[in-house]
Amino acid sequence: MAQRRHDPEQRVPPPGFGRFGTRTLEVAENVVYAGIALLLVLAALALLVLAGRTAWSLTGDLSQAPMLELLDVLLLVFIVVELLFAVRTTVEKRELVAEPFLVIGIIASIKEIVVLSVEAAGVVGEGAGFRDRITEIAVLGVLVLLLGATSWLLRRKEREPDEGEGGDPISAPERAAEPPG
Repeated sequence: MAQRRHDPEQRVPPPGFGRFGTRTLEVAENVVYAGIALLLVLAALALLVLAGRTAWSLTGDLSQAPMLELLDVLLLVFIVVELLFAVRTTVEKRELVAEPFLVIGIIASIKEIVVLSVEAAGVVGEGAGFRDRITEIAVLGVLVLLLGATSWLLRRKEREPDEGEGGDPISAPERAAEPPG
């Protein structure tokens, strides 16, 4: 008896699990992603309400603390929206895409740099406390550079043709038919 192998070109699921099991897992996956997306949307809306309340409090108090809090909340909204984008991209492409998570890391690091720089300004001349915050800012700055470089390399890699495709979307027979020059 010939052994049956799974051919990825055919839309037939591998033997053993069956279509029903695959379809059930697909539906469960979609339900989980929908739940994650719903919670992220609710979190973003709650954060926007909080940002609005903080912005309203700025009318009476133009000090540094409410402005820093507003910036902190707005950057958190960006992070949540980027997570929502990552979930949407994962659902659409049916694969985990790294770039949205790199952007989230960059935004989160910048958020912490902003908060730490304000804290460091408040403890200038206090020795160890100031030094610790500056060290954290430096580490986060290096992290932002590394995440940015990783994102750039990832984009560059995505623009390159696949290794097996010869590097040109025009196939060899079409290239041969084109006039030189």
